[in-house]
Amino acid sequence: MLHTGEKPYQCNCCGKKKFASNTSLKIHIKLHTGEPFVCIICGKNFYHNFKNYKFHMKSHTVEKTYKCDTCGKMFRESWDLNKHLVVHSVDKPFKCKICGNGFNRRYNLDLHARVHTGEKPFKCDVCDKSFSSLVNMKKHTRIHTGEKPYSCSDCGKEFADSSAFRNHQRVHSGEKPFKCSYCKRKFATGTTLKRHTRTHTGEKPYKCTVCDKSFGHRTDLKGHMRTHTGEKPYVCSTCGKTFICGANMKRHMRTHTGDKPHVCSYCSKAFLFLKNLKVHMRIHTGEKPYKCSYCERTFIHHSILKRHIKTHTGEKPFECRLCEKTFAQVAEVTKHMRTHTGEKPYVCVTCGKSFSCGANLNRHIRIHTGETPYTCSDCGKEFKDSSSLKNHFRMHTGEKPYECPACGKRFPISSALAKHIRIHTGDRPYKCDTCGVGYIQKTELRAHIMIHTGERPFKCNVCGDGFRRKTTLKNHMKVHKGVSPSSSSLNDVPVHDMEK
Repeated sequence: MLHTGEKPYQCNCCGKKKFASNTSLKIHIKLHTGEPFVCIICGKNFYHNFKNYKFHMKSHTVEKTYKCDTCGKMFRESWDLNKHLVVHSVDKPFKCKICGNGFNRRYNLDLHARVHTGEKPFKCDVCDKSFSSLVNMKKHTRIHTGEKPYSCSDCGKEFADSSAFRNHQRVHSGEKPFKCSYCKRKFATGTTLKRHTRTHTGEKPYKCTVCDKSFGHRTDLKGHMRTHTGEKPYVCSTCGKTFICGANMKRHMRTHTGDKPHVCSYCSKAFLFLKNLKVHMRIHTGEKPYKCSYCERTFIHHSILKRHIKTHTGEKPFECRLCEKTFAQVAEVTKHMRTHTGEKPYVCVTCGKSFSCGANLNRHIRIHTGETPYTCSDCGKEFKDSSSLKNHFRMHTGEKPYECPACGKRFPISSALAKHIRIHTGDRPYKCDTCGVGYIQKTELRAHIMIHTGERPFKCNVCGDGFRRKTTLKNHMKVHKGVSPSSSSLNDVPVHDMEK
């Protein structure tokens, strides 16, 4: 019958197709009955596709003898290797007429065209979700069936699609066959390489239809779109907080578990996030890649540089809605609002004292632990927090980066400048509740209040006299040493605060 062309076996189901052999007819009938083709070796089922069944059988019987010289990948058929070689080819003859993107194969161009047309001809029978390609629909169907046909022989992990399985296998083998032509960096997957390459080319092919913002990767665009729709599909199982993307939820989960997977190789300090470790490492390496265009100071993080630049520009775009005070940072507004609300959400577990900001709590905790982790490299003096060390270090360098815009006087710390400026403005924000007298500094107000309370906390250990200020006590101690008190230090005390 092969030579005569005769086809005596006719399908009774469709009445149209005829076959040269009874075996071919049986195979065809399964398309009507829905009966699967079952692999006799591993038991895997193939529905409506005898071609895939035959191809699968070769995975058990045919050895992979065809090797790609570029990435080392093996293939069972020569035509499979030839098809794969196009991946490495620089030539991309099939160009998209809309965006200019090039492709190795006509099939890939046709698939890509649906990105522009929005065509999704393949629909899921279970949930009616549509897809631009049959492959993607089949992968999706496994979400409903739970089928994970690809199993890792090393760790037993199972996968719903072959590409995810292949990528996973490289975790065990360490194989990174995809090399960047710009910086020679290697990657385990072609998708990761493609995404990385865009950091060199600046290409951002995925554009938001709402605000025209562009992205280098489709998943970034999907995440961004949720900022417009308000959709937050990822829910924390512990506290119920919702997130735009899964990565953010995973990072958030560490706040519950306490897991800090990123450890500093210098001091063993652990971090929740890799980006925080990278910034921290610069403390040890001395790297400060962010440079100020005004004064050429350098910083370990771009956010610190942005904050610093505002000391030059004087920009304070964030305003308190209650008192109209302005701030350079949104975090400063949040912190400031607590002066109105009285909120102190950060509580010390040792003594129960509460604070309006986390940094103050961390500094306070070191009173209990005695920890002084910040050491001056010049004199060895230790400090409880980094800002105190920075301010101290300027005593050695003589640096005074904060300049008064009114008189040009310079100061080593910002708080000293803020106090000084009040001399020009006449601002006395610290008011006594008893008599209404105002002061430039909080310390002056505290000393003044002692006039009303009669409190004198600074005691002379020679004669027992008490004083409201430490400076007054120091000046008094000179009496016992036979040295007359300096009139200058007494003049530093406000008239209505004069002591003995």
